[in-house]
Amino acid sequence: MMFSDGIEDYYDVLVIGAGLAGQTLALSVAREKRVLIVCKSDLGSAASNYAQGGISAVYAADDTHDKHVSDTLIAGCHLNDIDNTRYIVENGRKAVEWLIEQGVPFTKQDGDYHLTREGGHGERRILHVDDMTGRGIQTSLSSHLLSHPNITVLENCAVTDLIRGDAEKNTCIGAVLIDPKGVERRVASSFTVLATGGVGPIFSHTTSPAQSIGDGIPLGWRMGCRVANLEFMQFHPTCMYYPGGDAFLITEAVRGEGGILTLPDGYRFMPDYDERAELAPRDVVSRAIYSEMKKNGIPSVNLDISHKPAEFIKGHFPNIYQKCLERGIDMTKESIPVTPASHYTCGGVYAEINGRTDVDRLYCLGEAAYTGLHGANRLASNSLLECVVMARAASLDILSGSDLPNVSLAPAKQHPHIMAADGMKRDAMVLIKQEIRTVMWNYVGIVRSQDSLHAARRRIDLLHSEVEAMLTSHPHSFDLSDLHNMVVTARIVIDSALSRSESRGCHYNSDFPNSRQESGPTVLCLADQHASVAA
Repeated sequence: MMFSDGIEDYYDVLVIGAGLAGQTLALSVAREKRVLIVCKSDLGSAASNYAQGGISAVYAADDTHDKHVSDTLIAGCHLNDIDNTRYIVENGRKAVEWLIEQGVPFTKQDGDYHLTREGGHGERRILHVDDMTGRGIQTSLSSHLLSHPNITVLENCAVTDLIRGDAEKNTCIGAVLIDPKGVERRVASSFTVLATGGVGPIFSHTTSPAQSIGDGIPLGWRMGCRVANLEFMQFHPTCMYYPGGDAFLITEAVRGEGGILTLPDGYRFMPDYDERAELAPRDVVSRAIYSEMKKNGIPSVNLDISHKPAEFIKGHFPNIYQKCLERGIDMTKESIPVTPASHYTCGGVYAEINGRTDVDRLYCLGEAAYTGLHGANRLASNSLLECVVMARAASLDILSGSDLPNVSLAPAKQHPHIMAADGMKRDAMVLIKQEIRTVMWNYVGIVRSQDSLHAARRRIDLLHSEVEAMLTSHPHSFDLSDLHNMVVTARIVIDSALSRSESRGCHYNSDFPNSRQESGPTVLCLADQHASVAA
């Protein structure tokens, strides 16, 4: 195999992102393939590591696949792809069993796996590792990853662009990286996998780690991939309100085990909004909290589970209990102040159930992908399930595929030699990033309107122009690549929201408060867009 045009290395499989989807894929193909995993931060900083609740699967004797599918469709406001939803649900138990084989220590009770229930689920079907499931899974998988002779992990590395091979077939043959030393590297691969997570941090209040801005979406967009349903940003109802501190998610399971939402005067308000009260889907609970905060002029509401025995709380939620104590709150005796925060991207790069995208040899998995599983709103704990099932399906497709033939390289975009940003440019980038997040939260948040979306688009357009000017007049850098992806993603999210003239699931537009009888996914593609959506 021969390469030209500055290619420095070749791997059979290049995985961009090291969360659950990326790690599952890498471990599943490494018996036959040489794998490089690239992650923007350290291996333990992926968004999957912060997942508290668990992974959903049909385990209980009185549960069925049909029940799980039905709950998923109801939560997704029937905008789901039914075939893909059924495939993922029916492969849930196999996914969990694979994780158990990797040593994931799911919590047991009386010898059996403990199943909890979360909002939107009609049955107990959530397997968990205490209240830090993501960490439990990632720790187990990472230990295998780091010891595997066929897997190389490159941490603190940015991917600035994908490399285009055969322009006629639109083939991806690798990526352009900025390594930890700030040096540009070009890596070829037979198969490239986007597993970069969602876009939560484009909003000012988020449960996601700051670096997890869903780079795979603009990377795929620039290569010509379709994207779908990016207007559906799920806002988690209960993020601990702690001014000046990092956001901390309070898992759905706290409400599933009896936690109630109250106003400062103790009034329980969720029954006023939905007969399922605190167990209503996340979009319903988030809008209810947002409405009460706005109506009462308060920055948060209270989540109270103190009526449960202290030992029950400490046993079920040891991590949350400790985190609350560190912030001066004893959840066994008092309520926790909470507010909604951006949490999960229900749309993404259009992908088949095995991760295949519109671009040959380019795959997309997990939260970065759109399979139609989540519809207009994700059902709690279906995300980890999708990561494993998709990655396992993608691994079979990759293992049955052929290696990369000789190709002439045509990079999607050439960048100059990488240099660190100077102080002035770095300060400007910080301010632009802050403004993007503020604009998205204030105008493209839990409740939107046509005026707010158009105002957001105008402001983001100006910021996009500033970033483009930086790209042409300054040396490219890790931070500038990050900012460029962020502003491009913000524009796509806004355009997706403007394309949907109804309210459904996570997307609530006060100018179109009702759902249409017939509706489908919002699908955008760079090739079909004019300058208004150009990246």
